[in-house]
Amino acid sequence: MNAPAPAKDAKKALVAIERLSVRFGTQTVLRDLSLSVPRGQTLAIIGESGCGKTVLLKSLIGLIQPTSGRVLFDGEPLGGMSDRQLTAARTRYGFVFQQAALFDSSTIEENVTFPVLEHRRAKPAEARRMAVDRLRQVGLPESVLTKKPAELSGGMRKRVGLARALMMDPDVLLYDEPTTGLDPIMSDVVNELILRTTELGGDDNPVTSIVVTHDMHSAVKVADRIVMLYPVARLKPDEPQIVYDGPANKIEKSSDPRVTQFVHGEARDRLEELQIA
Repeated sequence: MNAPAPAKDAKKALVAIERLSVRFGTQTVLRDLSLSVPRGQTLAIIGESGCGKTVLLKSLIGLIQPTSGRVLFDGEPLGGMSDRQLTAARTRYGFVFQQAALFDSSTIEENVTFPVLEHRRAKPAEARRMAVDRLRQVGLPESVLTKKPAELSGGMRKRVGLARALMMDPDVLLYDEPTTGLDPIMSDVVNELILRTTELGGDDNPVTSIVVTHDMHSAVKVADRIVMLYPVARLKPDEPQIVYDGPANKIEKSSDPRVTQFVHGEARDRLEELQIA
């Protein structure tokens, strides 16, 4: 079997996928995707439910293994890493989960300090100081440290999740539906925080962000670039799964009706298709 052809500019990319496919049984979720994300770029991945956005996000950190193709991080294939190397690579990522994924029985301090206590063996006092700094960066006071997640609003829990993701000073931040379940004002607070975090590493080491979202306002506001995936089941055998890959501010001018239909939230023929199904 021939080796997968390298994605364009993969050597310069911090994160890249080459001819990536993921199948679960007989269902193909991702098909022959090639994509590279340069250091410092904010990429939004959009598409309707079931198109493989979250599967792609989890593939980027090795939580889901590809059926074929490969994922590269900083030029190194994840599939060729030992468990120890993969664990070390993952410490350079920050993951902001859709529902924050906080430990319900632990305090906010225990949640936020967990990464540095576990992976850097930081002293508790130093870890607490770092937690206070990160919480302030996301607009939360020190007083939340003693609270449990259930005592916080949904927006506050999202921000705690972001603070925890920032504790390891990651090179890459992955966001899974960061504004889902939030009101418009709190959604925009989260958008502003995403924009701020891209600047944390400075000019020498800017943070790379990959945002999976259904929220078009959020995608256009935070992203330099948008990639739209289309469900494999609705594609012809020779059609690419990426139906848009370009600047965020030009997606509304796309000539592809599948893109404009999603961007404007128009059901059109999809309602008839769903009724037939």
